[in-house]
Amino acid sequence: MAQAGIANETIELKVPGSSAMQAYVARPASDGPHPGLMVYQEAFGVNSHIREVADRFAAQGYVAVAPELFHRTAPPGFEGSYADFPSVMSHFQAMTNDAAEEDVKATYEWLRSNSEVNDSAISSVGFCLGGRVSFLANTAVPLRKAVSFYGGGIAPGLLDRAAQLSAPALLIWGGLDKRITADHRKAVTDALDARLKVYVNVVFSNADHAFFCDQRPAYEPVSARQAWALTLEFLRS
Repeated sequence: MAQAGIANETIELKVPGSSAMQAYVARPASDGPHPGLMVYQEAFGVNSHIREVADRFAAQGYVAVAPELFHRTAPPGFEGSYADFPSVMSHFQAMTNDAAEEDVKATYEWLRSNSEVNDSAISSVGFCLGGRVSFLANTAVPLRKAVSFYGGGIAPGLLDRAAQLSAPALLIWGGLDKRITADHRKAVTDALDARLKVYVNVVFSNADHAFFCDQRPAYEPVSARQAWALTLEFLRS
């Protein structure tokens, strides 16, 4: 059930050369135009956590759309279990940069062509796998802002795209993250520095990977609350 003051629905997006992509949309119930926001999933699909995040953004005035990035290999509505990462591994590994870029463009075009969306104010945010896709989106379509929460695989997989970033980036990391180390984080900021890109880089020293998700053991409520406030301010400013 939607929060008061917002509406939600599931839509289907056409992706050239691929299967249709289902997406969850949350938007203000009031008339627009509103800023648009692409919300990119973790490795576990567009699950209740990602839908709740989209709802939270809609309550802040965004038309938020969360596309199902695994649509090529998983059935519509797929949700993996946080307790069973191996069950999502095949879908995770099948996600190529080229495929993700096609999904980004389809999601962006849906927002851009929606009369309820201000087409000059479209941004992206993503978590884990989605953090990488949000970084990639910033190289593929003209965004206003891009936020990446603990984006695994930005280094080394997307560093060659750093020169193509179109919008300021907010990079959020957990200092206790053993998957994304300080060396990986430095490789990302070094690449952005070398190309004179505008970014904000924030490390929550007492937080681990996935600290923003209140359905996972790594949830760290203080860091999550501060990261949410920072994200909202970054997107608005």
